[in-house]
Amino acid sequence: MQPKVIATDAALQLIEKLKTKYGPLMFHQSGGCCDGSSPMCYPQGEFMIGNSDVLLGEIGGCPFYMHAAQYEYWKHTQLIIDVVPGRGGMFSLEGSEGVRFLTRSKMFD
Repeated sequence: MQPKVIATDAALQLIEKLKTKYGPLMFHQSGGCCDGSSPMCYPQGEFMIGNSDVLLGEIGGCPFYMHAAQYEYWKHTQLIIDVVPGRGGMFSLEGSEGVRFLTRSKMFD
């Protein structure tokens, strides 16, 4: 079975850098209006996970969650977390690095 979420080498390198600065991390796939639909990176425990959040897996040893309603749209795809230049979500830890996490996807076979 293919994992529901994976990360590129660039994303994994950034995750390691952020873990060195901030300690254990977690991700939540944003569906909010302010930050678009971006993977948001937080110190572990800084974002409140609720009963309606789905744990998709881990990237770089960090749990990756998505709200269940949004998951309904994405459940037939594999999320591929990448890094691109630019400013991302204002609350996501990578913002000070001049890059942002980006979600790409591909349909499951």
